[in-house]
Amino acid sequence: MTETRAQDRAQRFTDRRVVVTGASGGVGRQLCELFRAEGARVVGVDVVPSEGVLEGNLADDASITAVVEQSLAELGGLDVLCNVAGVQAHARLETLSPAMLRKHLDVNVVGPVLLTQGFLPALTESRGNVVTVASISAMMGQPYNTAYCASKGGVLLAMRALAIELADRGIRVNCVSPGGIDTPMINDAAHSLPEDANWDLVAKSQSVIPGFMPPADIAEAIMFLASDAASSITGSNLKVDRGVVW
Repeated sequence: MTETRAQDRAQRFTDRRVVVTGASGGVGRQLCELFRAEGARVVGVDVVPSEGVLEGNLADDASITAVVEQSLAELGGLDVLCNVAGVQAHARLETLSPAMLRKHLDVNVVGPVLLTQGFLPALTESRGNVVTVASISAMMGQPYNTAYCASKGGVLLAMRALAIELADRGIRVNCVSPGGIDTPMINDAAHSLPEDANWDLVAKSQSVIPGFMPPADIAEAIMFLASDAASSITGSNLKVDRGVVW
């Protein structure tokens, strides 16, 4: 984002305290920049070490606890939790290993739920909100994508359950479900497709508008749900997919 664009943005998040997981990746990095441009104080978290980002592994319970403690120590509370981090790899059912399946569930489902649990007292105090990146893979079957579809379907329904459970505390919980995004994770996942993949099957899950979306499109959708403009929205799933799921 250029300095001029940053200056032109509305300050929807002045002094809001925000945690973003997956902060070293395409959507997460863009999201941190946008929140800061609108006045937020942001802690970025990622399993990949990088400058200015707190290291944290969502597949490790102790690491999640440490992320919560360190984030609250830095921010003094929390207004918005953005669960952006995720993993995706393709495999035929014959080669889908237990380890691969469990990693998807740990990172894509268990991690976001435990982070929400860890930040619950702070979110209750601020009457804050949670936005989690699910996927169109939560709503449709995709070939060679069993682990990812299962995990994203799980996190979507987990967040909908939390939206109901936490409503009386004033905490909103929503999801954004992207289609294909131009990020390293998606590109790596595409390269993991079997060499003899049936492309007729793969084509059934492609977008109406060709091409991958820029990360900023997803980041902007997350920011809308995190903002006061969405104060009456909870338990929702905002699809940003260029027309894949109808």
